[in-house]
Amino acid sequence: VEPNATIREIRLMFHKLYPRWYPARQSIKLDPKGKSLRDEEILQHLPVGTTATLYFKDLGPQIGWTTVFLIEYTGPLFIYFLFYFRMTFVYGLDERFTSSPHPVVNLACICHSFHYIKRLIETVFVHRFSRGTMPLRNIVKNCLYYWGFAAWLAYYINHPLYTPPSYGKKQINFAVIMFLLCEAGNFSIHVALSDLWRNGSKTCKIPYPTKNPFTWLFFFVSCPNYTYEVGTWISFTIMTQCVPVGLFTLLCFIQMTIWAKDKHCTYLREFKDYPSHRMPIIPFLL
Repeated sequence: VEPNATIREIRLMFHKLYPRWYPARQSIKLDPKGKSLRDEEILQHLPVGTTATLYFKDLGPQIGWTTVFLIEYTGPLFIYFLFYFRMTFVYGLDERFTSSPHPVVNLACICHSFHYIKRLIETVFVHRFSRGTMPLRNIVKNCLYYWGFAAWLAYYINHPLYTPPSYGKKQINFAVIMFLLCEAGNFSIHVALSDLWRNGSKTCKIPYPTKNPFTWLFFFVSCPNYTYEVGTWISFTIMTQCVPVGLFTLLCFIQMTIWAKDKHCTYLREFKDYPSHRMPIIPFLL
């Protein structure tokens, strides 16, 4: 192997010798317990001498991230409709269970559908992935999470005995405005992050606010896309006043806080000039 060989080139050479392990399935490390080396890293720039021992780990069958997101987000979109249209195998044939739903139920369906349609559009046209694949075994776990919660939320929101929010239109209107603002903010952040990866670059960069006011949250947090995402589900909880939605929002917040902290630590580790006043997900707090 030449000293100026990249890890990607080494993966390709390894794949040529062992066709079973295609590049996306390989984890190449300098230390068995260390982290995987990135494709663009060059051998002679690594902390090795004239000879180097690289460690290989089989990551198992892989699936592309675009395919993963399309599967994860298409499920909730269609599962929700099964409950919204009150299929007989869900709620039965009782006349009470086929009556017209409360207006907020229709609104909740529109918002839920809008959220996942937006995600599908972003997956196809906006997102760029630093890692092209994930282990195939994870798709089952992810689908159980997204599809299962979609069914649970939809069952209660669309139930014929569903009780509308306590404060009526004021509560619903406030939640809708908050929902739309958070959705716009989330989309704006995804576009701003995507712009950092133009021309196929995979070099990690510090994201900064743009002229778009929704991106100004970058002044205060490292992962405003997660901040807006949590805000979206908080507004959906207020809109529907439904306990399962609140539990889903809580789990989303916990998971996204973990992701945000990991990303924040990566920024601090890789950039010495990273803004010190930024927090992972909640301005000034967390």
